[in-house]
Amino acid sequence: MNMNRIGLSLLLAVGTVLGSHAQQPLSLDSCRTLALTNNKDLRISQEKITAAHNQQKAASTNFLPKLDVMGTYMYTQKEISLLSDEQQQTLGAVGGAIGQGIVDALQTDTRNLFAGTASLTQPLYMGGKIRAYHRLTRYAEQLAQAQHATQLQEVLLAIDEAYWQVVSLVNRKNLAESYLQSVKRLENDVTKMKSQGLATKADELSVMVKVNEAEVTLTQVDNGLSLAKMALCQLCGLPMDTPVTLADEQLKDLPLPPASVESNVHTALSLRSEVKSLELAEQMYRQKIALTRSEFLPSVALSANYLITNPALVNGFEKKFRGMWGVGVVVKVPVFHWGEGNYKVRAAKAEARIARYQLDDAKEKIELQVSQSTSKVNEAVQRLSMALKNMEKAEENLKYARLSFQEGVIPTSNVLEAQTAWLSAQSAKIDAQIDVKMSEVYLKKAMGTL
Repeated sequence: MNMNRIGLSLLLAVGTVLGSHAQQPLSLDSCRTLALTNNKDLRISQEKITAAHNQQKAASTNFLPKLDVMGTYMYTQKEISLLSDEQQQTLGAVGGAIGQGIVDALQTDTRNLFAGTASLTQPLYMGGKIRAYHRLTRYAEQLAQAQHATQLQEVLLAIDEAYWQVVSLVNRKNLAESYLQSVKRLENDVTKMKSQGLATKADELSVMVKVNEAEVTLTQVDNGLSLAKMALCQLCGLPMDTPVTLADEQLKDLPLPPASVESNVHTALSLRSEVKSLELAEQMYRQKIALTRSEFLPSVALSANYLITNPALVNGFEKKFRGMWGVGVVVKVPVFHWGEGNYKVRAAKAEARIARYQLDDAKEKIELQVSQSTSKVNEAVQRLSMALKNMEKAEENLKYARLSFQEGVIPTSNVLEAQTAWLSAQSAKIDAQIDVKMSEVYLKKAMGTL
């Protein structure tokens, strides 16, 4: 699919999203589409691709002949003289009227000079400079495309992080509201029991403290959610006060990856745009070596020219435009430059070796990153499994604690402990679910498949 069709698809998708985001929740794909369309860094990298493409096209023209035209006018103090002053006096004196006529006839009247040239130059051999520069610009265009792909991956990662952060905080807000309602019910029960002499003032104060803490927590989560939604809107290119809701906000259980994930370093190395960028950089430095070497090799070019002047340089400087053509070969041979060429080539080779070392280092780091990301996915899945089991136990414990409290078997502190444990288990479940989703995203980025 070419870039025009991709751009049209994005525009259609953005129009659909912008027209419907106020009526229905935004999905992750909708947020991605908005972010990819509105991101300024992506626009800059796309323009870099355009610039590199045109530079590559410009480099291709160096294989073709070039035609240049130049015109000039010059007024000089003195005209070109074919006879010296002594020769003019001698002819005038010896030949009389005839001699003076010869002197007058040899006057050039070239103080007002018009000239024009047309030059055609065809390189024949430039020491490999043209071919090396052509390859260099071709690699530069591919490098711009690889860097654009890297920037796109960064934008997708940022939007995924912001999206799941909002989902996490929405769930935390729901949890905080549920916990606040729970402690308020307990507060109401304790107040009634205190009036009947079944609970103490200390019990009532303990519950009131928990209610205050729950209210503070809810306020903090609500503020954090507002900021997270503003950050998401900013990434999507929407006004930051846009009242958006997300498609995954109300999901109790998020879709999760397989229980075990295997890594494939070979796939990562073949797909990661950073590796492609470094490979292209290495190729560019190799062409730079050839380009540097070509500056100190012989060059040969074919030249064809047409010169026109007034007064004419032929037919006795007559006051007419007359011209003549000429063809030739231009040869340039560098002879002695104090070893400048050797030093520059050595410097270019050193830069090429640096690029190679950077590529090898990046491959090693990517291999490590893939292994670490795979381990984190598996660890996150295991933590989620444990969090789900702990949540079941916490819910069961809270249910029995409430029943026992209502029957007067346990004190208020035990109920508060059970509610705190339930809150902790629910929070751990939310964290574990988001960790699984984000570890999956990080693995995809490490693999180059995000």
